[in-house]
Amino acid sequence: MKFVDEATITVTAGNGGSGCLSFRREKFIERGGPDGGDGGDGGSVYLVADESINTLIDFRHKRRFSAANGFPGEGRNKRGKSASDELIPVPVGSSVFDQNTGELIGDLIENRQRLLVAQGGFHGLGNTRFKSSINQAPRRISAGTPGETRQLSLELNLLADVGLLGLPNAGKSTFLRAVSAATPKIADYPFTTLHPQLGVVSVEAHRSFVVADIPGLIEGSSDGAGLGIQFLKHLSRNRLLLHIVDIGAEDLGQDILEDIQVIVGELESFSEALFKLPRWLVFNKIDLVAKDQRQARIDRVLTLLDWQGPWFVISGETREGCTELTREIQSYIEAEFE
Repeated sequence: MKFVDEATITVTAGNGGSGCLSFRREKFIERGGPDGGDGGDGGSVYLVADESINTLIDFRHKRRFSAANGFPGEGRNKRGKSASDELIPVPVGSSVFDQNTGELIGDLIENRQRLLVAQGGFHGLGNTRFKSSINQAPRRISAGTPGETRQLSLELNLLADVGLLGLPNAGKSTFLRAVSAATPKIADYPFTTLHPQLGVVSVEAHRSFVVADIPGLIEGSSDGAGLGIQFLKHLSRNRLLLHIVDIGAEDLGQDILEDIQVIVGELESFSEALFKLPRWLVFNKIDLVAKDQRQARIDRVLTLLDWQGPWFVISGETREGCTELTREIQSYIEAEFE
């Protein structure tokens, strides 16, 4: 199924039912008085998080949703029936914005969580409500109020513990395939990852975490170049970022230090909050570098970066170092967040 992470919909709540103008008319009863009942409330519109849905693609086909109107009141003080609410299922991790104002209405981050996005109209009042000591036969009623109509922008932010960053072909998808059951596309050309991928990493029984891989970033991504910037928002809820670096790129004439700085610069340009997330440096494709050259390359980069954080050396292809890295990630998550 094609991954779709943005959608625009219009939601309309139901109108409240009007009150009834009625007088009691029964044999042998004179001046029965008013007996018009109130109307029913209009249905509201709610978005409901559903963990069985993982895409917003259904909103490509249906973009308008309406709740029913409340029924009008009736004589004999019978109140009109209130309409049922309209429930719209969306994926867990959806953010909801008012399209006209840009205001964040809410985030749906737990299964079955509900978010009111359009309030149903209030019921109208029947003429019984307006009876008083000085007006025994009121002919006044009120109409129900109209329901809200709103245009909404939906954005799906994947819920993962760990996010993967890196240039195209840095080996992020290979790493994801090596440590999880995910099967992302892998090829020897850039941008083989066209949309985010999720994988569950099981370290041992009852100990696991979720990894998200997004399309590779390139210089100028924050200005719209490439694909990755469209999906950087998916990393905003991650607990940890893994910056995957192709250590073998130096043999192809690339500067590893410059490659790292490109990603760091794009992160900082996109979001200060994302830039400040914990980030570990992971030197990948170690199998492509001669053993007597590996440490010298790594030491040079760490010194020039003045890197003070954790760093690891792995090969996604041969899985060297991957087990140790996933165990460290699991321990970090448990220590910091559980």
